[in-house]
Amino acid sequence: MRADLIATQFEVPGRLLSIRAVGSGNINDTFLGVFKADIGNFCIIIQRIRKSIFPQPEIIMQNLRVLSDHCVHVINDEIEESDRPWEFTQIIKTKSGEDYIIDENGDLWRGLKFIEAGAVFESVQSLEHAYEVGAALGHFHHMVSTLPYQKLNYSLPNFHIASHALSELEHAVKSPSAEMSINTSPTTQKALNFIAQRKQGIFELENALQKGKLKLSVTHGDPKAGNVMIHEATGLGICLIDCDTVQPGLILNDIADAIRSLCNPAGEDPINLQSVGLDLNLLSAFFDGYKSKAKSLLNTQEIQYLWTALHSITLELGIRFLTDHLRGDVYFKIRQPGHNLHRALVQFHLAESIEKQESAIREILEKRNDG
Repeated sequence: MRADLIATQFEVPGRLLSIRAVGSGNINDTFLGVFKADIGNFCIIIQRIRKSIFPQPEIIMQNLRVLSDHCVHVINDEIEESDRPWEFTQIIKTKSGEDYIIDENGDLWRGLKFIEAGAVFESVQSLEHAYEVGAALGHFHHMVSTLPYQKLNYSLPNFHIASHALSELEHAVKSPSAEMSINTSPTTQKALNFIAQRKQGIFELENALQKGKLKLSVTHGDPKAGNVMIHEATGLGICLIDCDTVQPGLILNDIADAIRSLCNPAGEDPINLQSVGLDLNLLSAFFDGYKSKAKSLLNTQEIQYLWTALHSITLELGIRFLTDHLRGDVYFKIRQPGHNLHRALVQFHLAESIEKQESAIREILEKRNDG
């Protein structure tokens, strides 16, 4: 169904003037709808959530409703002591009073409040920007620390479960679609060997959770720089967006994934793999920002597992890219053949950088935690 036809079904003032695609997500489609109201214009965000990726997209909206109600309540309660105008994703109902629309393909469409004062940046702009991404994630974790994770369902089962990602790769290798790439591409073989050499370390976080050393919490699931809104006037982080992957998980994975995406200035699609690496200055700035809002949310034991989480989640994303390449690019959007293989190699180069700087990374995190 066309986005303009969907947009007119939400309860917003005025008539639709325009709708255009925005953002650069790898999975869902996002549009900005502009309506002509009696006084000025009214903007909303329209998003399509693909059923092929999220088999039960209704769960996403159930989680978002619980999450939004909780976080807006916390923001309002703490508004007098806040240092900035915190925002949070709010659902716009349809004209029939529902939270979403299901189209003829089973895809889910939703309308969300447009946050006018905010801007997003797909890559880190400065040390100050890294600090603010950390502050926004820390504030999110602070808000959801009082939301029992049992109130949320799993919108994407096995998401950020590294052992599951490894199992999916092992199945993909045996598929007919993978045979040509494996037999004819030394690069694919190199990527598979890279994972084989690090296989045992992938299970460390899950083992710690099973032994009670770590605990489940509410997690965002995708806290990259492009999902943090920055106040255009002040430069302060004000909101985490794109909450489709919010579900029970390890907050260490949230922190680690933010570091993985933010502290590699080369990004996920650099032409030159040698440009990929973890920047320690960005790491320091990010974690200072995180601690400024999360306060003492992390205990000493969790901090000790944070390097492991960073290494593991980087490997996991590389494995997921490689798996999708071997399956014929059915999950992540691609721009050219071999795109997902290249993305996998980027993550593996980053994992090597994280390995080489393990001592320095641990020193920064532990020092920041003590401070």
